[in-house]
Amino acid sequence: MKRHNRDDYYVIGEGILTLDSNDEPITVRPSAIAEVRKFRFSRLGPVGAPIDDTQRLIAETVATAMTTDPAGGDPESSTKDHGSPGSGIPSGFTYLGQFVDHDLTRDNNSDRLGQDVTVDELVQGRSPSLDLDSLYGRGPQKDPRFYADDGVSLKSGSTTGVGQGAPGADNPFARAPHDGFDLPRVGTGPTLADQRLANIPDQRNDENLAVAQTHLAFIRFHNRVVRTLAGSTPSVQLFSAARNTVVRHYQWMLRTDFLPRVVDPAIVTDVFTNGRRFFEVPAAYGDLGWYPQHGGRNIQPGDLPTMPIEFSVAAYRLGHSMVRDAYEWNAIFNKKQGIPATLLLLFAFSGTSGILAPTGSVNNLNDPNIGGLKLPSNWVADFRRLYDFSEAKRDDLTVDSDDFNITKRIDTLLVNPLQQLPLGTFGGRDATVHAAGRQLNLAFRNLTRAGMVRLGSGQQLAEYLEVPPLTTAQIIAGNQGASLDQLTADQKDSFAKNTPLWFYILREAELNGGRLTGVGGRIVAEVFHRAMEGSNASIVRDPSWRPSLGPDNHTFRMVDLLLFAFEGKKELLAPLG
Repeated sequence: MKRHNRDDYYVIGEGILTLDSNDEPITVRPSAIAEVRKFRFSRLGPVGAPIDDTQRLIAETVATAMTTDPAGGDPESSTKDHGSPGSGIPSGFTYLGQFVDHDLTRDNNSDRLGQDVTVDELVQGRSPSLDLDSLYGRGPQKDPRFYADDGVSLKSGSTTGVGQGAPGADNPFARAPHDGFDLPRVGTGPTLADQRLANIPDQRNDENLAVAQTHLAFIRFHNRVVRTLAGSTPSVQLFSAARNTVVRHYQWMLRTDFLPRVVDPAIVTDVFTNGRRFFEVPAAYGDLGWYPQHGGRNIQPGDLPTMPIEFSVAAYRLGHSMVRDAYEWNAIFNKKQGIPATLLLLFAFSGTSGILAPTGSVNNLNDPNIGGLKLPSNWVADFRRLYDFSEAKRDDLTVDSDDFNITKRIDTLLVNPLQQLPLGTFGGRDATVHAAGRQLNLAFRNLTRAGMVRLGSGQQLAEYLEVPPLTTAQIIAGNQGASLDQLTADQKDSFAKNTPLWFYILREAELNGGRLTGVGGRIVAEVFHRAMEGSNASIVRDPSWRPSLGPDNHTFRMVDLLLFAFEGKKELLAPLG
């Protein structure tokens, strides 16, 4: 499974969509074996036109506009570097969103391709659902390496203390190693990169420190649920009971806390109250088949979900716009101390993209033989700076506004470091980069990747989803977003008539105060609904379920999850003080 891009997409009913040696889109007919082994994508709306050289040139200009700082931009401010307003969303939700993406697209068969498994097991493992398989793998019986000796709790890892000369060396926590504050790591292999590999089901959850610490919070959440249930649940049922409790609380948090922050709440309420209108709509009267007017495919109860390429390649890439280029990370790494946690440093202090140590420099992240084996203690997250605990009436767990991080507004602007990401984020440190490095520009990759899968344009999806389309003026001018002034008049006309879906969805959000609406809002809300419906533990299929680990039986937010996972203790949520 690639991280910020895929080599190909298997779309049910079409084949494997990929690129030839000249980077031109082609469709390959899969073998029977490949068909059941490939992750199951579908197409929600109409097919778009492939990208030609003229559109590729437009995409390069637009990508540059989306990721270039203008003169006078403040990279440390809580607003967009380009000058657009901030979002008001705590920055932890950026990386919770990334964690959720990896849950949705977890390839549960990647580690068993040589094993004797049934076709049903293979298809199930390729089906997207919000079931935390990126946390649990295939469970303690089939994936025991992720679990502690009790066979129920998940493993966590220890940090390493820092010595004299390191930032925060005078901090008591920073000086010593600590269990439970890093991901578990493999510790074996021919290179340091192999040895620091995270021992978790999805390596993408260690591609930057923020998503790694988010994964660690979920490990702690599961383990505390296990301890809570242990006295009242038979041992043979303990893991299943704990996982069902964790997954349902996770889904409730996504439905009531995460989604309404990033999607128009009216759309979220409509979908979760009245059901889906376009994506994998339940078939009436036992009628099955492919019907474009019903989101590509009607379904029967028990059918496994698929993943629309419109969601994966466009709509859910909203998080790229939310990323900051620097964070007030903890008591040591922040602007006041003169060492902000830049985005590049968050990559550096991870195992998949980085080296877990300042050995050498951040310019050597692709060298597998430098760095450390564990997270240094001075880099443990301060969750008070990432989430607003005043929501839970825990003012003792809040920080000054200058120390708090909010996301960038969801719009057509990305912070400058996303012009050139580390190779490790693209699936391998030895990846080949062409075209003078422009392929490392995340915006360019997003805009051109759509051509490989012939993604419908924003206008095509607006018509299909019965949403009023954006006007030419709205697409070109936006609202304090990416400027398209570098396009010629003819290029602007072409772009406004056939707008790449990802850009279109971000422009919709930009014009809606930073929340997805219209095309983007409908796609994201319906896919989340379907992915919850397709999980073995499901609040959609069991609408009477209510949370029990929050302040009341209808409230469970991300701050409630963290409070439960870290026992409500400041010394665990912010161990560096």
